[in-house]
Amino acid sequence: MSERKPIESWLTDMDGVLVHEGSLVPGADEFIKRLRDSGRRFLVLTNNSIYTPRDLRARLRHSGIDLPESAIWTSALATAQFLSNQRPEGSAYVVGEVGLTTALHEAGYTLTETDPDYVVLGETRTYSFEAITKMIRLIVGGARFICTNPDPIGPSLEGVLPAAGSVAALVTKATGVEPYFVGKPNPVMMREGLNKIEAHSETTAMIGDRMDTDVLCGIEAGLQTFLVLTGVTQADEVDRFPYRPSRVVASIADLISYID
Repeated sequence: MSERKPIESWLTDMDGVLVHEGSLVPGADEFIKRLRDSGRRFLVLTNNSIYTPRDLRARLRHSGIDLPESAIWTSALATAQFLSNQRPEGSAYVVGEVGLTTALHEAGYTLTETDPDYVVLGETRTYSFEAITKMIRLIVGGARFICTNPDPIGPSLEGVLPAAGSVAALVTKATGVEPYFVGKPNPVMMREGLNKIEAHSETTAMIGDRMDTDVLCGIEAGLQTFLVLTGVTQADEVDRFPYRPSRVVASIADLISYID
């Protein structure tokens, strides 16, 4: 195996890496500060399409992490970028929150219920029977089906919640049409992120807490990958997967020394 080049740029997941259930993961603030002080290019990735980068920046700042809005890349932004590249100034029927609708508006998309080019499904806490029915009918009528991310469940203080992947499965069952998922583990999201910060895959590392999204996405995009054990995947689960990260560490605090 050829020796990897030194890491010049970093991509990191947010939930389970920088914060966990709204609280700072020890060392995450110092890691981000070290990145900013060093001038290294970096991007925080999240499959959460609910919030805008401004919202997420405020949430991270409340936890003790200070970074610019431009350093946050959501599945909503990735979806908007993907659709803008595929069909500029197109139209979409959207089921999602402000993070997704804002991203699509800023990409030049028209949001409509009448003969849209796409049905775009994102995360929301208020999935309605009426909206799901509308999605199904539009897809049966020929609209293309896009989903921001495949996650079947998401966390909350009260326990797990159904996420976009679960609702997408319902729509697929009713229509026979599979969605195109833009978010992790689709490497499209990561490659768009690399382009955003003008980074190269051979000198970029991905930090994540999930083998099935973060690490897989990083491997498929040709990045070095670091799995932290402060989120979903635990140490005894790593060997169950047919692929491995470059390294497993206890938390992001163990990676501060990698930044010079």
